[in-house]
Amino acid sequence: MKIALAQVLSTADPQRNLAIIRDHAKQAAAAGASLVVFPEAMQVAFGNPVAKFAEPVNARWAGIVRQQARDLGITIVAGMFTPGEDGRVRNTLLATGQGVDAHYDKIHLFDAFGYLESDAVTPGDAPVQFELEGSTIGLGICYDLRFPNLFIANAKAGAAINIISASWGAGEGKVEQWTTLAQARALDTTTFVIAVGQADPESVGRQAAGTTPLGVGHSLAVDPLGRIIAQAGAAPELLIVDLDLDLVEQAREKLPVLKNMVEL
Repeated sequence: MKIALAQVLSTADPQRNLAIIRDHAKQAAAAGASLVVFPEAMQVAFGNPVAKFAEPVNARWAGIVRQQARDLGITIVAGMFTPGEDGRVRNTLLATGQGVDAHYDKIHLFDAFGYLESDAVTPGDAPVQFELEGSTIGLGICYDLRFPNLFIANAKAGAAINIISASWGAGEGKVEQWTTLAQARALDTTTFVIAVGQADPESVGRQAAGTTPLGVGHSLAVDPLGRIIAQAGAAPELLIVDLDLDLVEQAREKLPVLKNMVEL
């Protein structure tokens, strides 16, 4: 399966962000990718009043992404915000195109490093997978990457690929943590891990301030034995990777961690 990792910078303008999705999805389709993965918060970047823009997955913004996917003949995964409880939103990952129509609400909220996502976000409560070209693909968002059980649940549901879309917060050692955690989740599950984050705003001259997580770049694809296939730098970039899905079964024969796992 050929997958595109669209490491971009979303903006405060949902219409402009739709154009970013369309342009990168078009490039991905032209390169032969059947799936293009964008970061979280593609509808509107963090640091903006996300509740103002939150819409159900059957409303206009998601509908336009669906139409883009249909027009281009590609599956698009992109982060958005949907209505939550008590005036909060849900941090949602939409997957659409080529018969796919699924969405995942972020379970693990980023109440860490001085930021309280739970003040504004209602957590999800269930893993989500979808089928593409005969393979099962699991979904996760940003802080989820620190919690193996979500990705193990996806793998036990049949996932050969786990996707993480993120706006990974900057800070000392954070790029190294992002990379290490993506490799660890691949090893935990013997799945491919496709981890796509927002680019680093400073790479294009935007100054980040406060604790709002915006992005560090360094999106990467990891194989089922934890080896990095490809990794971006800090700046916006479109990576194309061609996954040999036979490697999943080969890895599971060598390293049957899912079979050997003991519930404690």
